[in-house]
Amino acid sequence: MASNALGANEAETASPLKGRLKQSVCKWCYGDVPLETLAHAARGMGLLGVELLGPEDWPIVKQYGLTCPMANGPGPIEHGWNEPKNHDGLIQRSEELLPKVAEAGLPNMIVFSGNRRGMNDRDGIKNCARGLKRIVSLAESVGVTVCMELLNSRLNHKDYQCDRTAWGVSLVDEVGSDRFRLLYDIYHMQIMEGNICQTILDNYKYIAHYHTGGVPGRHEINETQELNYRRICEVIVETGFEGFLAQEFVPAGRDFVGALREAVQICDV
Repeated sequence: MASNALGANEAETASPLKGRLKQSVCKWCYGDVPLETLAHAARGMGLLGVELLGPEDWPIVKQYGLTCPMANGPGPIEHGWNEPKNHDGLIQRSEELLPKVAEAGLPNMIVFSGNRRGMNDRDGIKNCARGLKRIVSLAESVGVTVCMELLNSRLNHKDYQCDRTAWGVSLVDEVGSDRFRLLYDIYHMQIMEGNICQTILDNYKYIAHYHTGGVPGRHEINETQELNYRRICEVIVETGFEGFLAQEFVPAGRDFVGALREAVQICDV
């Protein structure tokens, strides 16, 4: 569990970032650390946002000069858009959230495929697209991008259907809107398929947002794990990406500020 202690000067000491890749941080990774504490630390080290937050938290990060690059959407993860019986509820919640996301000036809202429960890939894509097409016109009109997250179905989200890049790409093509794209979680896709840099180069036009995380364990993204995040971030920048990359790792030690600052520097290419 991350400590909620934070020295007054600790959050303010940061070298200026190059800024070629906008960075954010996901709140859920920091347990009982108050949002205000995390936002203060994030701003001090050059981050531009704290994300995966609901409407009640957006004004808090705004007070610190930050945004919420990926707003919480309708959930839960396990019961998503691949089940037609869920569509009416998900659409109602999306129609409530999207105008609020837009009014707050936020760029993206997250959604999930749901678990397979024996469903084949083609039916899953068709079902997701059928439901998502009912909200993309609203997303287009308010200028918010709906992003489906790619998650691993081996360790963390057993049976989740949108668990491979090719599946997500097919869904984006099926939905056929500039306001529907993928949230490419590097941690999850390393577990499922590897070949991260080439996959990004081949599919970057389908990706609106990135998440980090060390493999194994979803801890720090430094030399303790198997991915070279500096090179990955160089590739992301080389594609002309203008969105956000969010740090989404759970610090293994108590120094969450130091771990986050180190990750920010690694990805500042």
